[in-house]
Formats: sequence, C-alpha cells, structure tokens
Amino acid sequence: MTPGPAQDEVRRLIERIEEHDARVRALSAVNPHASADAETLDRESAAGHRRSPLHGRAVLVKDNVDTAGLASTAGSLALADAPPLRDAALVRRLRDAGMVVLGKTNLSEWANIRDGRSTSGWSAHGGLTRNPYALNRTAWGSSSGSGAAIAAGFAAYAVGTETDGSITAPAAACGLVGLKPTVGLVPTEGVVPISWTQDSPGPMALTVADAAALLDAMAGTSIAPGLAAEPEGGLRGRRVGVPRDLWGGSPATDAAAERALSALSGAGAVVVDSLSLPTLKDLDGEAELTVLLVELKVALGRYLAARGGSVTSLADVIAFNREHSDEELLWFGQSLLEQAEQTEGVASSEYLASVGACAAAGVAELDRVLGEHQLDALLVPTMAPAPPIDLVNGDPGGEGPGASTSSALAGAPILTVPMELAKGLPVAVSMWGARGSDATLLELGLALESARDRTTGPLPPPTFAEWV
Repeated sequence: MTPGPAQDEVRRLIERIEEHDARVRALSAVNPHASADAETLDRESAAGHRRSPLHGRAVLVKDNVDTAGLASTAGSLALADAPPLRDAALVRRLRDAGMVVLGKTNLSEWANIRDGRSTSGWSAHGGLTRNPYALNRTAWGSSSGSGAAIAAGFAAYAVGTETDGSITAPAAACGLVGLKPTVGLVPTEGVVPISWTQDSPGPMALTVADAAALLDAMAGTSIAPGLAAEPEGGLRGRRVGVPRDLWGGSPATDAAAERALSALSGAGAVVVDSLSLPTLKDLDGEAELTVLLVELKVALGRYLAARGGSVTSLADVIAFNREHSDEELLWFGQSLLEQAEQTEGVASSEYLASVGACAAAGVAELDRVLGEHQLDALLVPTMAPAPPIDLVNGDPGGEGPGASTSSALAGAPILTVPMELAKGLPVAVSMWGARGSDATLLELGLALESARDRTTGPLPPPTFAEWV
C-alpha cells in the first residue's frame, strides 16, 4: 500500500525533528508508534471513514499530560520510569478525532512552580528548550517546548497548559497562536496539576483557524464552527477595550499593539481606549501564590496517588529532588515546592482570604470593566521580546500583573496572536474576555490575523539563529 497523507506527514515531521531538535530541544520524546498509528488512520481514510476534520494530522502533547505507555514526566526524573497506564481525557479525545500523537514536548519542570528563581524551558528530564528565532533566547513559559516545536515546524498542532501565562508567553515568544480556554472547557483529568481554579489545557498552532480546530478536538465539542474566514460584516458590533495601565512593557510590543488596534478598528470593531484595572494592579502577588501553593499540594497529591509508582505525594517529590540533587537541583532549587508542602489546606484562613482577594481582582474586576463599557474583549501587548536565557540567575522579573494574570484569576480565556518581528524576535498581542467568550476571542483573532496578513503577511519562519 502506498503511504497515505498521515504517514507522509509523520515521516516528514520526524525528519525535520531529527534535523533541528538537537539544537532546539523542544521534544522530550517521539512516539515510536506514530508511524503505525498513521498507517491505521490512512487505511480508515482509504475506506471512506474520517473521524474529524483533523483525521490523520500529527499533534504534539506537553509532557505534563498523560499519554499511555509514553513517558509523561512534568519534566521530572521522579516520574520518568513509570509511564502512565491511561491517556489523559483530552488525549483520548485527540485520538478519537483521528489525530496521531507524534510525541511529547519539553516544559519548564513542574510547569514552572518548582522555584522562585527558575529558568523557563529547563527540566531535568528534557534539558533546555531554546527559541527557534534565536537559540540564545528563552521560549518562555512552562509550555516552552510546545511553542518552540510549532515555531520550528515539528508539527502543525501542539497541546499546551496554562495556569498563569504558560501558553500566552511561549506563543508570544515563538510567534504563534495560543489559546488558554475558559477553565473547565477542556478536561484536566490526567494532567499534572497546579491549581483547579486556574489550570487549563489549550491549543497552540500557527493560525487561529488551526488553534480553533484543535480546541474543538480537545473540548469534544464545536466551539467556533466554520472558523475559516472572516465573518460577513467584519467585526461590526464588537467592542474592544484598552487597559492602558497594563501597557508599557516594551516600545516594540506597544507599537505592534497599536497596529493591532488599528486593524481591529478597520475591520469594524469599536475601540474603547484609556481603561484601567485598578483592583488587579493593587493585588498583592502573594495572594495568587498562596492559592496556587495550597491547591498544588492537594491536587498534586491526588494525582500522584492515583497514578501509582514510588512518588505519591509532594513530600516524595521534594525528597526525590534532594536525593538526586546533582541532576534535579543543578541550576535552581525547589523553594516553591517546599513552601507548598508547609501550607495548611483549603480550610485555612490564609487560603480563604487569598481566594477572596483573587476573586475581587479577577472575575469581579474583569466583569466590572467589561460590563461598564459593554466590551467583548480587552487587548494589550503580550510581553517584551524574548530575553536571553540565564541559567545562573533564572528568568528576569516580571513587570507586574498583566493580561494572563487577569484572565487566570477569573478562570477566563485568553488568546495570543503574533503581530510581527522586532529585531528578529516575535511580538504579539493578547485578548481576553469573560468566562465562556472563547468563540468571540477566536473571531476577533481571525480578523486581526487576516488584517496582519493583508498588510505584512504571516511572520517569517525562524532561521535558528545562534544569537540575537
């Protein structure tokens, strides 16, 4: 039998991975059964059976999402020798949609909640992921491998996960589309957890339409049916707000965001400028951290106990890292894990007060500004161009709460769309709205992407520059 399109794609992608991933280190594993799975799907196609629009397409899955029989480690050596027995719920949906799980992507170990001075993209299991646009630059966020893999052309589709910024940041840094869906839209069963109030798996792809198609497969429903062309009538009736207090991180990204606003206005949207989110800006960052650490201890303990193996609790993870410090603690420590282990649970007064503060700065503040101005979404520059990797000092400090924190605290969706290159590095904008506004964000993103393509075209692919 002549190889079909699924087999051809898998072969082509594996060849590209073999050519480039030794430098990028986006992948932690390639599925040894991918070619056989593709052959099965090609036989189904030849027999006239296609499971979904993504039948036969290859997808990469972040390494904190369980894939049966294939290492699923959250970047930690503690989980490397005991592959899960079952697929995560979202992986089952991808397979049911006829997708080929091509492999697993590296991530910031434990989704970047291990230490306060961590380096994004590094894990003891997967090594250091680099940005394909400049190998000395970070791929950002805990979904760094997923972002770098799409940018490098290792697949058209990848699964990321976000608690606060972990899809948004690598999408911006690597020049691709990333969507953190409304919390609960995509199941988290079988995903190594941080926070049940903020965690959400989401799609990463080069185009808004591809991200929407992958979201449908992950969610098991149709979120934005027929999202392949701009809606008739453009964006008339849509209103986009501009919280200027979240701008100012970089002249390059601010300029790109101004062009994005002009593009949306040209497509018919009403731009409501000079807004602010004061309650978010005034939130003590320790409140969100408290919520995450309390929920991490509880949720990770449940996940590890259900998965089985020798590591069954957060305390076991901490002990494992100490016992294997020459590998696990090579570049930074585990201060956040140790803080989480000392928390006193969801009934503690500290946790309850922090939940209240986060709710006020998150869903209440977002709903207030959206409601007062009858907005469909807010738009800001996502972040400055990717900084250089620094394993010695860790990631540079942030500029305070931004779009990803606003959406994270509200459990709301956030969409990141690349705009252009600044000195060879991607810059992007992010749009977020109320819980359940995923389809609206995708509609806005498609209009923005189309306007960008008409004026400057899609971002050029990376050249794997050694230094920028």
